[in-house]
Amino acid sequence: MDKKILIAYFSRADYNYVHDRLVNLAVGNTEVAARMIADLTGGQLFKIEPLIKYSADYTTCTEEAKQELRAKVRPPLSDYLPGITEFDIIILGFPNYWGTMPMPVWTFLEQFDFSGKTILPLCTHEGSAMGNSEKDLKSLCPGADVRKGLAIRGSDVQESKSKIETWLKAQGL
Repeated sequence: MDKKILIAYFSRADYNYVHDRLVNLAVGNTEVAARMIADLTGGQLFKIEPLIKYSADYTTCTEEAKQELRAKVRPPLSDYLPGITEFDIIILGFPNYWGTMPMPVWTFLEQFDFSGKTILPLCTHEGSAMGNSEKDLKSLCPGADVRKGLAIRGSDVQESKSKIETWLKAQGL
């Protein structure tokens, strides 16, 4: 039996650090990785988007994200999946925001019971790797098999297809 895969991801375009300088990205780094994964696995993509977008300005965005994390905000999303029962594997993509997942990802995760599901975290970053996100995922999704994640430097994501392939193969995909 083939495993049904959901690739749920949060990604932010606009101004991001790329090789130590701010660059205005048309497509966020995590979305680039999520699209690669979809091409490699045939999984279904779902973009986790907050109803109120983060600022396009990088510094303002980081302050917004820090305030949400400190206040444990669960921002409403612009769209919601009706359910996840049909999926066996959830590949969850996100950038590292202040040592963990962005709060819209928490909103997404808290709407479902992930018992019996396999979660494969994929994190883009510029030096902070996975942070506490794997530990936070295990806490948020009791009963799920949260596997070792893949951390990709965002500025290297365009050249990361073989790294992603190796990670997916190690997961049996």
